Amino acid sequence: MDRRIAVRAIIMHNVQLLCVRHRRPVTFTDKDFWCLPGGKLETGESIKAGLSREIVEELGVKPVIGRLRYVQQYGYGDRHEQEAIEFFFQVTNNEDFLNINLADTALGEKEIGEVAFITPKEHKILPTFLATESLDAASDETQFFSSL
Repeated sequence: MDRRIAVRAIIMHNVQLLCVRHRRPVTFTDKDFWCLPGGKLETGESIKAGLSREIVEELGVKPVIGRLRYVQQYGYGDRHEQEAIEFFFQVTNNEDFLNINLADTALGEKEIGEVAFITPKEHKILPTFLATESLDAASDETQFFSSL
């Protein structure tokens, strides 16, 4: 089984979550959804270095990475023959992300079609647990989700 490891940023402002819609095709059949900024780790890259690189490439802002909030493990592909593990980190410099200009980024305009602070319960968002979690909660416990 192939394993994909990815990192995602939780960036909150006024109980809204910074999300993106991708331009490029993704592996899901339903492409009309929001997701958190981030992406796949490169070979040998640490989790936090990968998250920082992905956020700077996509949004043009260097994140201040806080604690690990969620870990998700799931299968994908036609018969779920591939596995993904995603790490979701709180980003603490939220104000720096209020005025994103994708034209100022390395990959933003190529990869991202739209970026906005949204209310997860009012939009289709992946992973779906983000619509039901209290993202602004001060819980010290990391939550784990698995569909394997």
